[in-house]
Amino acid sequence: MRGLTLAIIALLLIAGDSGRYTQQLVRNATSAIHAYDKQFLLAEPITTEPKLSDALAPEQAGSDPLSSNSASADSTASAPASNSLSSNKARPLKQSVYALLWLAAQNHEQSGTSQGNDNASEEAQHLLINVATKNNAQYWLEQLASINNADAAWALYQLLGEEAASDRLVRLAALGNVAEAQLAFAMATENPEKREKWLIRAAEQGYMPAQAALADWYLLHAQPELAKPWLQKTAMDDMQSAFKYGRLLWDENNRDDAKVFIQRAAKEGHKLAQQMASVIKRYSPTTPSNVPQYLWQTNTACHQRIQLVATSLATIARADKLYKDYVNDERLSELPLCIAPPLWLENNVLDCNANFQGQGNLACNVKPLAPIVKARDVTHAIVVSEQGKANVQNGVMYLDISDAYSVMVHELAHFAGFIDEYALSRNAARRYCTKEGLNTFAPPNLTMDGAIAYYPQNTVNRWETKAKEKFLPLRVGTAKTCGAINVTSYKPSRVITFMEHHDSGVIPDLYLSLWQGQLANPAAQRPISMNLFQAFHKSGQPQEAGQWLAAYESHKASGEMNAGEAAADAATTTNANTDAKTNTEE
Repeated sequence: MRGLTLAIIALLLIAGDSGRYTQQLVRNATSAIHAYDKQFLLAEPITTEPKLSDALAPEQAGSDPLSSNSASADSTASAPASNSLSSNKARPLKQSVYALLWLAAQNHEQSGTSQGNDNASEEAQHLLINVATKNNAQYWLEQLASINNADAAWALYQLLGEEAASDRLVRLAALGNVAEAQLAFAMATENPEKREKWLIRAAEQGYMPAQAALADWYLLHAQPELAKPWLQKTAMDDMQSAFKYGRLLWDENNRDDAKVFIQRAAKEGHKLAQQMASVIKRYSPTTPSNVPQYLWQTNTACHQRIQLVATSLATIARADKLYKDYVNDERLSELPLCIAPPLWLENNVLDCNANFQGQGNLACNVKPLAPIVKARDVTHAIVVSEQGKANVQNGVMYLDISDAYSVMVHELAHFAGFIDEYALSRNAARRYCTKEGLNTFAPPNLTMDGAIAYYPQNTVNRWETKAKEKFLPLRVGTAKTCGAINVTSYKPSRVITFMEHHDSGVIPDLYLSLWQGQLANPAAQRPISMNLFQAFHKSGQPQEAGQWLAAYESHKASGEMNAGEAAADAATTTNANTDAKTNTEE
């Protein structure tokens, strides 16, 4: 007890000569801290420490921060009675320590007469930051920030939190080369050049989060060559970087090294890396000419024979997931369509673009698929590409890696002739929402107003027939399909179906029954042979174009409606009357 008292007196005496004995100030402050090590360095931060806005900030109250009055005021702060040593003795000493360290810290700014004093002043600033941060002493951190101490500015910014702290603090810390602050400063700006500049400054200091963020920035802006060296630096310590680095290596055909990093990320728990590592084990890139035949089920079970195709490591992983989801989808299990496991084509086999030939849609040059279609007797294909808007074009469905399985189901219905039940564009509505359009396209889920009844009435008759066969209710509702040209159209449901919102998950039983009927009639579909005919014809290859046109005509002829179905349609058409709209939802 007597030794402790002497130490306090010694500290206060030394404080009187701060300009000349900077090193001595630091030594005495350090000794005092060590004497109270358990209270200051190991104890929980004292929540009653004065904040910048409190009256205990001395210069705001018009007092000297080194005066006995200031120390006395701080010593009266409340503290738990059980911690009597901390409340009665540690707190006055702590303010004395702050004061001594602050005097030593200022000497670097005020005089700094020797290198030793300069070093001691820097040590004092560092020590004051540590003690003030641990004990939430925001006032002293602000004092250090006032003399442009970047580390103190960052420590204070972190204590106050992003919402309460001023931009001045993070900017000061960033200018002072605090890497964490530089990263925060970069991410806070919307200016691309400014963000990149500060990311680079933080990354060049070896700050791994900044290095990873800079790599992400370059990847976002399609500059993998700039991202690669930063990913290389972080790949050994960050599973996300390891995965992305492996992806880049794979795209460069450095597949052995790519596997190492992808597997490393997978072992660390990276979900997508785990999926890709599994895919690499089960699939291998190939060329269309090397694709083997595929054994389909009987033709009656596979009216549509669909081949999934992937174009890269990312897309084979997505295609594999889509295939698994299809296999496990009991809703579609009774439909006579079959999907083969995905094929992984070598890089650059397919020329795909999100705005293919300026059409505004994702599409590919399908000619390289011709050997696959022949070898496997494929009627339709699903191509999973990197980026673009999902759509169907004459027997080919295009998806990108962001498309959910529900999108694929929606597009599968398009394969069978179903039309969208959300509002079509004006041009599309003009094409489909007319008598000529409906006669040519004949979607199974759409009619419109006719002169005295629905048009085409045949479609409504099929709805009624299928509903009776399956003991299902028929409730005709309005559709949004033709709204762009102010034509009222109708669908065989009053609920929002998967043809209006793909993610709604609602596939009415009547739609499944209609879907089965469409699949049984190949004449109602557009197979991939039509797409191949168009592609070869457009590229000036008449011989190949002729072969695929013949294949299309053969497919169409094989599915013409039988005489019994035609007669039934004719009979029901004759019996149509003006009461046909009684179940329509207005």
